[in-house]
Amino acid sequence: MTLAETPNYKNSSNPFLTLNYESALESLGDDYYDEVAAAEFPQHILRWRNDELLPRFGLDPQVVKDEDFIAAFGQFQGRKPLLALRYHGYQFGEYNGQLGDGRGFLYGQVRANDGKLYDFGTKGSGRTPYSRGGDGMLTLKGGVREVLAAEALHYLGVRTSRCLSMIETGLPLWRGDEPSPTRSSVMVRMSSSHIRFGTFERLHYFQRPDLTKKLLDHVIEQYYRHLNAEEDKYALFYAELVKRVAELVAQWMAAGFCHGVLNTDNMSITGESFDYGPYGFIPTYEPYFIAAYFDYSGRYCYGNQPSICQLNLQILQEPLKAIIDKGEMEVALARFDEYYQAEYSSLMLKKLGFGELVHLQAQELLNLTIEFLKVSQVGYHQFFYEMVRTFSSKWRDEPAFVMNGSDIVPVPGASAIFDDWCILYHQILNDLERERTDIISQTLAVNNPKTVLLRPVIESTWESIAQEDNWQPFYELIKAIQSRR
Repeated sequence: MTLAETPNYKNSSNPFLTLNYESALESLGDDYYDEVAAAEFPQHILRWRNDELLPRFGLDPQVVKDEDFIAAFGQFQGRKPLLALRYHGYQFGEYNGQLGDGRGFLYGQVRANDGKLYDFGTKGSGRTPYSRGGDGMLTLKGGVREVLAAEALHYLGVRTSRCLSMIETGLPLWRGDEPSPTRSSVMVRMSSSHIRFGTFERLHYFQRPDLTKKLLDHVIEQYYRHLNAEEDKYALFYAELVKRVAELVAQWMAAGFCHGVLNTDNMSITGESFDYGPYGFIPTYEPYFIAAYFDYSGRYCYGNQPSICQLNLQILQEPLKAIIDKGEMEVALARFDEYYQAEYSSLMLKKLGFGELVHLQAQELLNLTIEFLKVSQVGYHQFFYEMVRTFSSKWRDEPAFVMNGSDIVPVPGASAIFDDWCILYHQILNDLERERTDIISQTLAVNNPKTVLLRPVIESTWESIAQEDNWQPFYELIKAIQSRR
């Protein structure tokens, strides 16, 4: 990873400044945003550039220089207007009408090679009208954590935003009870949209159904284009959003990921995962795992994520009922569990090696897996990786060969469950053609990477940065994530 530092950079040939930016959201008018100015920073050190994303916008990573990233996404040259979006939201069950982009803005919207419109949005770019007394900044550790989360989730098959760049800015930031300041950063996130459930909730709060319909038309036109010509496009939009969100939370659950703060302002109208703060990957299968230290009641714990997302979809019906029949939305929402279970079962069976398993005992195998993980408290990710490491055609010969040589040691009370699991896995293997053995091995490997962002891994990576300014472990961790090692 090449680092670049520059006090000033101006070059009209900067490829980021010559992209064909569209004014899709800006054209809706200033009922939805405020124009803001970016903060000025004393230093600009490029710590992360996501070269994987550049070809999607017709950019050659070999041509785009570090200084181009800094000029565009650290000094914010050549782009106006910068838009802080307005929204409200239910935070831990309580309505908050004092929200909005408090430390970020919409930098621009660009249509990629796939024909879809994407947002470039900042985090840590300074105060806005919605900063509520905050400094509008992002800690360097917060930036590091979000880069890691977005890449890890992407490679786990989760529908997620990704980080385009992260720049260290040289500002000392004071946070909480820390006796000394921490380092700062500004990040640019690429997402399908920054429009949130809370964007619609704000319009309902101000009793503006006209603006709600205008925004909904915009959402369908840009992000649900296949519905635009349908007579009942509004009801179909909500039905598809339900499906997208149900599938998204199933992806989190299979990945062992806890978002931590599923307020309605953190729910994307496109059903995409974004805004990673106090997230966590579960070390063991623990439904009550809490990612956010301030989630004292466990409202957003790992096991509650499906029901919370379903509740947030139900709450969204309130602003949308000015446009969409409430009964039709209720019918659509009633299918949430169906969508969730189908996606979750499919993903978990892939983790067990069965990409397209149609078997009478498939659900029984999945149930036994969850029961064993819950009772034994062996490492959630370790269990599946041990399947990758020890899988062999010999598993077809005897149940005793299944997971033979693994580091999984069932605790008392879980041994019988594990034995039943091995017998059932052996049986299913023998019900399948022997030729599928290699496919099962490949499916296991693809769906169960060795590298997982457990808290000790993240903290160790951060300590190298904080104590020694050593970024090599960070880059090596990303490389391991991307190569699925």
